[in-house]
Amino acid sequence: MPLNINVIKDKILSENWFVLRNMTYELTRGDGSVVRHKREVYDRGNGATVLLYNRRKQSVVLVRQFRVATWVNGNEDGMLIETCAGLLDNDEPEACIRKEAIEETGYEVGEVRKLFELYMSPGGVTELIHFFIAEYSDAQRKNGGGGVDDEEIEVLELPFSQALAMVAGGEIRDGKAVILLQYLHASG
Repeated sequence: MPLNINVIKDKILSENWFVLRNMTYELTRGDGSVVRHKREVYDRGNGATVLLYNRRKQSVVLVRQFRVATWVNGNEDGMLIETCAGLLDNDEPEACIRKEAIEETGYEVGEVRKLFELYMSPGGVTELIHFFIAEYSDAQRKNGGGGVDDEEIEVLELPFSQALAMVAGGEIRDGKAVILLQYLHASG
């Protein structure tokens, strides 16, 4: 039985980078009881991410960059090892990861495979991320990557076994990267 949701208040608190809303709503539960909630919701739009892997070399391409939110939350230098990713803006998910792959890693990917879509922090963030994997080869390297505009991205080509060890050792702590590396490991 679907829930009945009645929005009492939806106030925009900030539209600086993304939209932060303060929402008050009533939720009628299956038993007929009504509960009132007040929540902040951060609408950052949807995104897409891709893990580049080379089956022959048994390697993956990841990126390392500064993430202020991790620094605020105790990541000493704020640097995070991640899979290539970006916001959709007005792009389709596959177009987004193709664009981000060339900008961030320098690789122009060929065939890509969409795996799934996941909400990464549904308690307060609207973002739905589309997950992809794509094989890469040295011949597909078109530039040094590193990002655009104000980005400073380090490109990491790592043995797949090392990347998995970095997950186990806590060096890779980005959810997108962990999910895609574990997916690739589980799928052989």
